[in-house]
Amino acid sequence: MGFDFDTVVNRKGTNSLKYDFSKERGKPEDILPLWVADMDFPTAPPILERLEKTVRHGIFGYSEGKEDYFQAVSGWYREHFQWEVERKWLVKTPGVVFAIAAAIRAFTKEGDSILLQQPVYYPFREVIVDNNRYLVNSPLQMVNGHYEIDFEDFEQKIKENQVKMFLLCSPHNPGGRVWKEWELRKIGDICVENDVIVVSDEIHSDFVWENNKHLIFSSLSPEYARRTITCTSPSKTFNLAGLQISNIFIPNQQMRRAFRQQMAAAGYSQVGIMGIVAGQAAYEEGEEWLLAVKKYIWDNYLFLKEYIEKNIPQIHVIVPEGTYLVWLDFRDLGLTENEREHLIVNQAGLWLDSGAMFGDDGEGFERINIACPRKTLEKALEQLRKALQ
Repeated sequence: MGFDFDTVVNRKGTNSLKYDFSKERGKPEDILPLWVADMDFPTAPPILERLEKTVRHGIFGYSEGKEDYFQAVSGWYREHFQWEVERKWLVKTPGVVFAIAAAIRAFTKEGDSILLQQPVYYPFREVIVDNNRYLVNSPLQMVNGHYEIDFEDFEQKIKENQVKMFLLCSPHNPGGRVWKEWELRKIGDICVENDVIVVSDEIHSDFVWENNKHLIFSSLSPEYARRTITCTSPSKTFNLAGLQISNIFIPNQQMRRAFRQQMAAAGYSQVGIMGIVAGQAAYEEGEEWLLAVKKYIWDNYLFLKEYIEKNIPQIHVIVPEGTYLVWLDFRDLGLTENEREHLIVNQAGLWLDSGAMFGDDGEGFERINIACPRKTLEKALEQLRKALQ
C-alpha cells in the first residue's frame, strides 16, 4: 500500500496544541511550529477505519480492553523486542507522564531524591519538583558529538543523595541515544546494588535508526524487572497522543498494587474507548504504515543534515540513534539564550523547543521535530538560513 506523507494537512482550527496555541504561549500567530512531539501525518488507515466504525456505533460509554487488546500489545513486544509480558503486569493509563507521576507518589515520599540525566524530557523535572521530591542530576556528557553516561558520577550521586528512584529515558529524548546493552546493564547493576527503583520511559522505542537496537530495560534481568516500571504507548509510534492510551508494565505485584492505589487516589480508572480501539488496531494492523513513515522520517533527517552542513554550517546536528526529534547544537553562534530565542522566533519565524527547557545542560541547543512533510521541513530550514544571513 502506498502512503502519502508529502501532502501538508492543515491542522489549524483543530484545537491542535502545536498549531492553535501560539498566541497563548507567547509566540507570533503565523509562526511555523516544529516543537511538540506529534507528527503532521494522518495515522494508519486501519486505525482510522476502526475509529470510524466506533464513531458510527455512536455510544461512548465506560469501556475496558479485553484479552484481544492484551494479545495485540503483548504480540507487538514479543515480535519487535523479544519481550514476553504477562497480562497481570499491564496497567493502562492516559499517558506516560501521568504514569511517572503516579510512580513517584507510589514509591517515594516528599523530600526523597530522584535522579535523572539532563538534558532530558522536561516533564521529568516537572513531576519531580511538583511532587516535592528532590531532583538529582547526573548530566550526560557530550563526547565527540555523542552523549555518554558518566557512570562514576551516576553512582556517586546515587550514593551521596540516597536516591530512591531513577527516571530512565530510553531511547533518550532529546539526545537521540539508543542505549547499548552494556550501558543498560551497568545502570541496572548500580540500581540493584543501591536499591533504586527504575521508571523506564520507552515511548520512543519504535523509532530506532540504522544499526541501533532498542532493548527493553526490564527484559535484561529478572532483578531489573522486579524494581522497574516500564512505560510504553502507541501514541508516538502511530500519532495517537490525543487519544490518551499508554501501557505500563509492572511485574512486581507489590509495586503494581501500590501504583494502582495511586491511580485510584487520583480518581482515575478506565481509559477511553477510542484509545483502546486505536491502540489495538495499531498493534494488529499498523506495521506497514509504520515502516513507511519511518523511511520517510529518516529521509527527512538525511535532508536536514545535508541542508545544514551545506547552508548553515555554524549549526551542528547531533546524529540521532532514535526518535524523530533532532538535537541541534547552536553554541558556535555565540548567542545568549535570549538572543537565540529572538533569532529563531522573531527572525526565522520558527517554534522549536529551546534546549534550556531540558535543563541547564541543554543550553545552547534546540530540539526540532522532523515528523512532517518534506516541504514543511524545507521551508523551516530556509527561514532559519535567511535569518542567520
